[in-house]
Amino acid sequence: MSRARSGGWGKACAGALTALLAGCAVGPDYHPPAAPQARGYAPRPMKPVTAAAPGVQAGTAQRFETGGDVPYAWWTRFGSPRLDALVARALRNNPNIAAAQSALHQAQEMTAAQRGYSYPTVSAQFTPQRQLLAGNLGGNSPGIQGNGTIIQTCQNASAPYNCGVTYNMYLSQLAVGFVPDVFGANARQIESLQAQADTARFQMEAAAIALADNVVAAAVQEAALRAQIAATRRLVDANAEMLAILRARFRLGYAMRADVAAQELALAQARQQLPPLRKQIEQTRDLLRALVGDLPDAGGDAGFDFAGLRLPTDLPVSLPSRLVAQRPDVRAAEAQMHAASAQVGAAIAARLPQFSIDAAAGGIASKISQMYFTGGPFWVVTGNVAQTLFDGGTLKHHERAAKAALRQAQDQYRATVVAAFQNVADTLHALQADADALRAAADAERAAAAALEVSRRQYDAGYVDRLALLAARQSYEQAAVGLVQAQTARYTDTAALFLALGGGWWNRPAQ
Repeated sequence: MSRARSGGWGKACAGALTALLAGCAVGPDYHPPAAPQARGYAPRPMKPVTAAAPGVQAGTAQRFETGGDVPYAWWTRFGSPRLDALVARALRNNPNIAAAQSALHQAQEMTAAQRGYSYPTVSAQFTPQRQLLAGNLGGNSPGIQGNGTIIQTCQNASAPYNCGVTYNMYLSQLAVGFVPDVFGANARQIESLQAQADTARFQMEAAAIALADNVVAAAVQEAALRAQIAATRRLVDANAEMLAILRARFRLGYAMRADVAAQELALAQARQQLPPLRKQIEQTRDLLRALVGDLPDAGGDAGFDFAGLRLPTDLPVSLPSRLVAQRPDVRAAEAQMHAASAQVGAAIAARLPQFSIDAAAGGIASKISQMYFTGGPFWVVTGNVAQTLFDGGTLKHHERAAKAALRQAQDQYRATVVAAFQNVADTLHALQADADALRAAADAERAAAAALEVSRRQYDAGYVDRLALLAARQSYEQAAVGLVQAQTARYTDTAALFLALGGGWWNRPAQ
């Protein structure tokens, strides 16, 4: 054979060995799904500006900035330093966030551990041994030469167990094991674990922005409950005063007992509204303590009210093509789909031949100093190829199960995307409706206030009695409660929009 042909065969063998060691990843290669082709969040373009209710808390018109980016600390737009501090405490101390971080660290360590299988394993061994060999083992006995000549005789016939030979043996070796990833089984496992780590990361992001939204919603709820309690107390006072007048008139014969009973019922119903409101505000305070990682007996500040909050007016609305990249729940569903895709490749690779290479080198002798002298050193190299011929269909069904899991993950991803778009659309429609509802509630409150003022003037002029004045006051307090509820909806749905658009986690400053 010529030198040229010999060199060609050498290069071919080297290339084949390289390909064997490098391997290839069987199974489907993952490709991120294309962004949805939606052009908006409604069949028809939505109004860029909501209705306004001038002169009312949270009555400012809100403008939707199409294509705007969501800031990370979006809660600062509510203009409450106390709220900002509370959200910061929650993100720092909430145990659910700490648990999500630990889950992420665990997934990252599992991925790093799997990467270790891509490298050879190297182990060192040292085995000292002391052994007593029996002296009656035949020609190969330590006390008998190969030709049967006795070279050691029993010195104590009464104790034949002393006729053996005691000797030392020392073994030291360095072993190397390597499993070439010929068909990419380990590469697919690493890919799957990395995707699972991505899932944990996006789940942590989702937990963080949901926590911020819950803190804002709880603060708004507390402010709303305080306003409702104040309005209800005024309503109770008005009903109590009206009842006192009716009872006095009844004693004088100017009112009927049915009128008194009806007013007693109205007062009881007004008072009945207070305990549930007090319960709700205490539970809301308990919720705020829990969200920041405190126990129920922890002290707190005086609480929140509407005077300390400001309604954000400029609201970013992400483009539909950007929503899937911003929503952490969608990103987590995509990562789960990626992990399922990699598991299909791992299941396919398990049905193909499995390769392994093992090597060891060392020395063995009866004295430590002689382990690496002539005759002591040794080495061994072993290659192994194994192929499953029959397993009752186990590996085949594992592959089919992995493919079914991939289809399930794909369907779950599509369902998550649809739910995400629905969430944004619902919130945008809610903000439009909230603005209209607040304007109507403000009109009703102003009309009730005007009616109350007219009744007060008529009462001062003697045209109506005290009862008519108290009825007008009762109507006003009920309108005031409706206004508070409309204001609450605007605040909470505004916070929900930031959450629905992804919460701005991608704009968080590097830590």
